[in-house]
Amino acid sequence: MLLLAITSVEIQYLLIGALFVAAAFYVGRIFYRAFFSKTAAGCAKGCGGACGQIDVEALQRTIERRAAAK
Repeated sequence: MLLLAITSVEIQYLLIGALFVAAAFYVGRIFYRAFFSKTAAGCAKGCGGACGQIDVEALQRTIERRAAAK
């Protein structure tokens, strides 16, 4: 009988609340993974690649090679 007492407006509020909680969980999870996750190696994407590491010497050699070629 409780189901019959719930109006359509209350159902809408419950759906909006559920969507808000789901969205907050999703954003919180992204935030946690980007800043606090220990499994993400290298960068916030968590792919485990070396995209977060820059080889400065290789970059300098490339710049010098391109400058010498001009």
